[in-house]
Amino acid sequence: MNQHQLVWRRVVLWSALVCSFLAVSITQVRADETCQSPYLPKITGEEDYVYIWTLGDKGLGDSSDKLVTIGANPKRPDQYGKVLSSVSVGGQHEAHHGGFTDDRRYLWLGGLDTSKIFVFDVAASPAKPALVKTIDTFVKDSGGVVGPHTFYPLPGRMLITGLSNEKDHGGKTGLVEYNNEGKFIQTYWMPEGAEYGYDVRIQPHLNRMLTSSFTGWNNYMMDFGKMLADPEAMKRFGSTMVLWDFHARKPIQTFEVPGAPLEIRWALQPRHHYAFTATALTSKIWLINQKEDGTFAAKAVADIGDPKKVPLPVDISLSADDQFLFVNTFMDGTCRVYNVADPTKPRMIHEQKIGAQVNMVSQSWDGKRVYFTTSLLANWDKKGEANEQFLKAYTWDGKALKHSFTVDFNKEKLGRPHIMHFGQDQFYKNQIYTDNMGTDTRRVATNMQ
Repeated sequence: MNQHQLVWRRVVLWSALVCSFLAVSITQVRADETCQSPYLPKITGEEDYVYIWTLGDKGLGDSSDKLVTIGANPKRPDQYGKVLSSVSVGGQHEAHHGGFTDDRRYLWLGGLDTSKIFVFDVAASPAKPALVKTIDTFVKDSGGVVGPHTFYPLPGRMLITGLSNEKDHGGKTGLVEYNNEGKFIQTYWMPEGAEYGYDVRIQPHLNRMLTSSFTGWNNYMMDFGKMLADPEAMKRFGSTMVLWDFHARKPIQTFEVPGAPLEIRWALQPRHHYAFTATALTSKIWLINQKEDGTFAAKAVADIGDPKKVPLPVDISLSADDQFLFVNTFMDGTCRVYNVADPTKPRMIHEQKIGAQVNMVSQSWDGKRVYFTTSLLANWDKKGEANEQFLKAYTWDGKALKHSFTVDFNKEKLGRPHIMHFGQDQFYKNQIYTDNMGTDTRRVATNMQ
């Protein structure tokens, strides 16, 4: 066993010890056509592009965070599986998550370290998005929220979750709203007893909003091994989820969900009144299900791998028919697929090793194509040879994943790929946009007839 393997074995052992000793949770890490906001128009046909928000890696290429566009249409062999464009934003900001505005015209991308937000125009040239605006006043605008994480489009607005705060860089945080032009609207701080934040997802026909919880800047910017060895740091993780009245933006129920509940996925079928999450530290799938009286209850319904080995569940993705739940685990680089036709009894039907590490998973609306990226956080990714950084594309036939192509981000000198979003030429050809001044109506796609 070489030195690098020894280091990671120690990390795994530390994780197991910490989790068995503390009744706390750890966390991390999400985009997906099936798991987007209900207010966002979907790409229901084959995607032409995958947009990847990528962390800069010191000494690799220009070392800056960047938006990378990969060709994803096999009918275009000159583009398929290739880098079509790369736009650096200058510097390293801990590139993490982002989301489209509700018209899918602009893609907002956030940095967890500097709290800067970069706005790209995707519609004007879907193969080559352009940086058109930078919002560097997020902390000041919001009254001290730090670490913009989930970007969730609402009609005419962008709802953004924070991970931390300016005062102590701990886990207390809030939700922040801007309008689509980048003007701050208001901040909602997380309620007492459930101060941590992470993801947000809305179920409009129930008028309910769910939030989950992670950790603050002090932890997510710390070296992973150092943090796991620090008992005080390991106490600073969220273990709650909050159910809100969406229209009133008021919390109405708090659930104890030990182990850092991360991504939230509401069921998509109209009569399915439940959501899933996965807990990073305790390695379980949780179901948040509506009861007959209209209130909700949270319950652990399945283990993910062997929780004693701390596989560290990260991103999850629910198919559009609510039949399959894809669950990535970072430490063993594996995707597990569960049949969740009965949401109270998830049943694993497929297991696939993706790489030495894996984080994000995104599937197409028809469920036939699934994409994976690797980076968790700059200081949490594996080291040495295990620091694989890639986009991998697979097809899914309901039974197994089959590899389609790989883009090696280390070899291409791009950095650490994180969240993915999809683009399609035909979608933008069918849109009509009004400019921000309201004086001119024009189509923005290229080669528009």
